[in-house]
Amino acid sequence: MNKKIFVSVLCVFLLSASFLSAQRQRMELTQEQKLLQVMHSIHSQTLFDYVKELSSDKYWGRLTGTDGYNQSAQWVISHFKKWGLLPAGDENTYLQAFPNPYTLVFKDCYVSMNIPVDGETVQKYYTYEEEFIPGSTSGSGEVTAEVVYVGYGITAPELDFDEYKGMDVKGKIVLVEREAPVSPDAGPEIFNKWRPYSFHQYKLKNAVAHGARGMLYNYHITNPNNAYDENFIYSHVGETVVNDVFAGTGKKHADLVARINKELKPQSFDTGKVFTIKNTTEHHPDGIAYNVLGMIKGSDPVLKDEIIIIGGHLDHLGRCYEIIPGANDNASAVAVIMGIAEAMAKSPVQPRRSVLFMCFGAEEQGVVGSKFYVENPVFPLEKTVCLINMDGVGAGDKLSALCAEDFPELWSYFKKANDKYTHRLVFPSSFANLGRPRLDAARFLWAGVPSLSFSAFGTRSYYHVTKDNIDTITPEIMEDLAQMIFMAVLDLANEDKADFRKAGD
Repeated sequence: MNKKIFVSVLCVFLLSASFLSAQRQRMELTQEQKLLQVMHSIHSQTLFDYVKELSSDKYWGRLTGTDGYNQSAQWVISHFKKWGLLPAGDENTYLQAFPNPYTLVFKDCYVSMNIPVDGETVQKYYTYEEEFIPGSTSGSGEVTAEVVYVGYGITAPELDFDEYKGMDVKGKIVLVEREAPVSPDAGPEIFNKWRPYSFHQYKLKNAVAHGARGMLYNYHITNPNNAYDENFIYSHVGETVVNDVFAGTGKKHADLVARINKELKPQSFDTGKVFTIKNTTEHHPDGIAYNVLGMIKGSDPVLKDEIIIIGGHLDHLGRCYEIIPGANDNASAVAVIMGIAEAMAKSPVQPRRSVLFMCFGAEEQGVVGSKFYVENPVFPLEKTVCLINMDGVGAGDKLSALCAEDFPELWSYFKKANDKYTHRLVFPSSFANLGRPRLDAARFLWAGVPSLSFSAFGTRSYYHVTKDNIDTITPEIMEDLAQMIFMAVLDLANEDKADFRKAGD
């Protein structure tokens, strides 16, 4: 071949190769741009609208077991269907059913102190929500009786600690503290001995076992996570009521609690105060609850059997007796789940692993929905790569990542996505998970599934009260979290290997 012709052909070949390489780079860049377009399609206004819908009065506070909760579940499912998510629940549906008793609370409720004045009785009534909240699993009826202070309400002979010893509470009302005199900060060796006595259910059942007829529970929130006894009437109270109980007794409440905690000795006493508690409720022992499950199936013939769960609880507190909207807790997380689900469904990069989007039921009633799933998993737990959980992610300008320090390799995907795309302040932390379960992630962690749990903070928010409404929501924090999780999970779902389990799990 002529040398000049050879050089010319070579030049054409090199130019063509260079052109094709440039074309490939442009195509790759275009794919990345498309992915970023999908990420940016997760918009704060859309997420805000989702929260607004879920926290509206039409769902009556989304108490698990009620029609309001079921309707909110169907609303989420309608979007899963529209985006092409596959049903992953019972019998080819999006629902996983489980038994869950629930109690409805109606308006005719009050707490009053009965004050003797010149041979007569004057009742001081306390203000709903500001000073008392009806017990969400209270029996229906009224009790008027003397109040007996019994500290944490614990009977633990093996710990030489019995706050009912020597106290006659039959037919009376007990004033009880929440938690236990020893906290999880004491470490597992010490705290685990006290842990069973920190549960709300234990305190109520122990009061009933000692013959009490009612309880003033010094835990000033709405809380359906408790036992039910049709003859036991109780309400949650705050500082005003507790101070009135202690007034004139010669004892100071804060000092007495500090003494119990320090000495681990009961400080129970008859207060001499007479109170009335009235609640109007309706118990449903045969309630049925649901988890909502929708899935994007992985594209890899082998890795598709591995599951990444993106979850958060759908339920809230219902009515007690006013509607508790639950905008931040936890409509915000469901909105973020939905934003991620839609983005992943239309992503130009398909996940090799399967991604399960799960909205848990009955979290507020004892973290029951996640417990049921862990005990009855749709996909094997040993094939579950991780749970990315969210709870209260809609109010604030900063994020916390619980367990990030416990699973640093898993956390690295989210840190990378945040550093590259969303640039939010995110604070990683460790989680001993010793206390009573208060997050769906706790159930998965106990089952050996690596889990992260995100929440937002940095502005005033309202926990388990009527003010947890749409006015508290910061849409931008939800957008950033959804975009970060979308990019991180897509990256994670396409790794050749993803095993974050600790040795021994």
